[in-house]
Amino acid sequence: MVQYAAERGISPQKVKFTHPDVETQKTKHENGGDKMKALQRTVTAAMVLAFLMGLLSLPALAQDKPADNMDLVREKISADKKLFIADNLGLTESESKAFWPVYKEYQKEMDALEDKLLALIEDFAANFETMSDAKANELIDKYILLREKSLKLEKSYLPKFREVLSGKKVTRYYQLENKIRAIGDFELAALIPIVE
Repeated sequence: MVQYAAERGISPQKVKFTHPDVETQKTKHENGGDKMKALQRTVTAAMVLAFLMGLLSLPALAQDKPADNMDLVREKISADKKLFIADNLGLTESESKAFWPVYKEYQKEMDALEDKLLALIEDFAANFETMSDAKANELIDKYILLREKSLKLEKSYLPKFREVLSGKKVTRYYQLENKIRAIGDFELAALIPIVE
């Protein structure tokens, strides 16, 4: 996904701004590029950790309460993501007061879908060696359904975000979410083997 974006000129380093204060915008964007790289490293580490924890299921991990460890990882990702969005949205004080409650609600629902995706990946891993056509069909159907639910959730929150932000800021927010999701999708794709 990252390569896909880069091939289409969506790389943070290549974005051109037409805002009247171009230098300020470039500086903000360049700093955002560093933050995006840091967020990418955090998301990558979390995805690798989640994937390995699901695959390995070692007794030693069970004793250390992996759910608690995953909660810590999720909190770190959430905090980094929120900081990245705050730095790149440029919200006023009044916009912040209206935006963050909607964002929190949206993220809670999106996290529930991501939990289902991780469960699906665990199911895939558990059945990888003995994958039947029936199981493969079941998994892809569940995956497509999750993608549809994710898109439906994005659509359902669009009016809510439009109530609290300008059209440009809503668009920017959805672009930021898309970039973050693309990083996670790319990292997951690299970790999950192709069915034979």
